[in-house]
Amino acid sequence: MDIRRFVGRIWNASPLSGKWAALVAATLGAASMAGAALADSSPPRGVIELFTSQGCSSCPPADTVLAELVKRGDVVALAYHVDYWDYLGWRDSFGTPENTARQYEYMKSFKAQSVYTPQAVINGRRHVNGASRRDIEGALSELKRARRGLSVEVSATYSGSSLLIEADAASGGPHEAEVVVVYFDPPTPVQIERGENTGKTVTYWNAVTGLQVAGMWHGKLVRFELPKREVSKKGAGGCAVLLQSVNADGTPGPILGAAIVGEPKS
Repeated sequence: MDIRRFVGRIWNASPLSGKWAALVAATLGAASMAGAALADSSPPRGVIELFTSQGCSSCPPADTVLAELVKRGDVVALAYHVDYWDYLGWRDSFGTPENTARQYEYMKSFKAQSVYTPQAVINGRRHVNGASRRDIEGALSELKRARRGLSVEVSATYSGSSLLIEADAASGGPHEAEVVVVYFDPPTPVQIERGENTGKTVTYWNAVTGLQVAGMWHGKLVRFELPKREVSKKGAGGCAVLLQSVNADGTPGPILGAAIVGEPKS
């Protein structure tokens, strides 16, 4: 669709009805699969940022593609739920003005005339139809061949009460980028009761709950330490770290490196 948090109800009935018991089972199973995917320590092939909405009839196929990418574990895949389709009758439970603002910033960066859903931004460099696995895979491959993939090694690990972030040095220069921490929720099923997707239950993966700039990278090895409890508070599912350059006009630029970690354990 083009354009110019599950904050669902908690059901107190006990025992759970069959429908809601199934939803709980699906959530627990999905969370387990997400943990397995995040355990892969090899460098990611790329970063997929999906702009989606529970109120957009074109988005469920893209949400399915993103879920499959998350489970596969070889990319950093994030879902930014926007809020501009809420007027169609269903308020997206993950939608935020901040997510919408990020998409509009990308619009300026790409010199596009409008935003749309489902839109997948690849490595901060290209955008494609988020429902098309072929387009996403094609963009990843093309960027890699053009040496515009993830070229800087980034790591994110828990140690004691801290989240340790490290971005490696890069050859040549000058280099400058922001170290952006993106918090997200665990896999969450949402039963949509109104709007274009009425009657559908969709499990949403890695829905973004907030962004934080941890600091700057100037082409040399840099380390940052954040309180682990911040991850628990801001993103119950974990967080991703993006090493992202900024264009001259202040819009988000190419992503040079990335890492992702799951929910911190106590």
